[in-house]
Amino acid sequence: MTKILVTGAGGFIGGHITKELLKRGHVVRCVDIKPLSEWYQTFDNCENFEMDMTIKENCFQMVDGMNDVINMACNMGGMGFIENNKALCMLSVLVNTHMLMACKDNNIERYFFSSSACAYNTELQKNSDIKGLREIDAYPAMPEDGYGWEKLFSERMCRHFLEDYGLDVKVARYHNIYGPNGTFDGGREKAPAALCRKTIECKLNDVDTIDVWGDGKQTRSFLFIDDCVEATLKLFDSEFHGPINIGSEEQVSINQMLDKIEKISNVKLKRNYQLDKPKGVNGRNSDNTLIRKILGWDSKISLYEGLEKTYNWIDNEIKKKHNQ
Repeated sequence: MTKILVTGAGGFIGGHITKELLKRGHVVRCVDIKPLSEWYQTFDNCENFEMDMTIKENCFQMVDGMNDVINMACNMGGMGFIENNKALCMLSVLVNTHMLMACKDNNIERYFFSSSACAYNTELQKNSDIKGLREIDAYPAMPEDGYGWEKLFSERMCRHFLEDYGLDVKVARYHNIYGPNGTFDGGREKAPAALCRKTIECKLNDVDTIDVWGDGKQTRSFLFIDDCVEATLKLFDSEFHGPINIGSEEQVSINQMLDKIEKISNVKLKRNYQLDKPKGVNGRNSDNTLIRKILGWDSKISLYEGLEKTYNWIDNEIKKKHNQ
């Protein structure tokens, strides 16, 4: 039984990780900047704090008495958010900086940092038919502006705390994690949740046209949250430090993903391509060679299966709001 601090526990991935840690019998302390009423998941059998983790003193307070730290706290969202909030995303560097300082001074045994595929060199992501990105492809450095630079810089800081102070850091580069109990509206949602929500709203409002950001030809791979949690804790319990990809190799275009959502919803919609909206790089996919070799892990849940679970959850949430 280990005492583990989860920062960003009120968020999407943080909430799912907390649930699994409790299931495994750990003592969990949770903290998030959002009011407790806005957390996606809350659990009575752990400590829950509303606190800003960019503030150094708060990091030291939360780390005190813990064995391990899983740091999921950062300002992030889909392309619509990160392309329009570069400075805000960069300020998340304060969370990782202060958490590392607190972990070093409090002799924390293990520290996990959640990085992103946005750390990869954008020069390699100009074509939609891109091959999977390998961990070495982050350098020479040219990450996504703002959010990607913060992640890459924080990765380096983790590495140097390992080298200089012996802090057992683990760094994962997440590739588009999606699933239930996450953001699906409000501006921070990612493509799978956004397209599920838009499709549901089209059906509810008897509208035959859906807005799609970009031309729909941009490609990505998307990883379902259950696979993400399993891989994250495998890495956390391993001797490997990373960075390492946690993603799926099932690459699809946005159009192909929408085809799947239409099949799930039993509807066919016209597509209004909004070419002035943020769309990110033209192509991005995960290469899982390293994680298969090091951790013996690969994704299990297909995109269709994961989208079906996500669609049904969002559909239920929207209907609950309409019935209030």
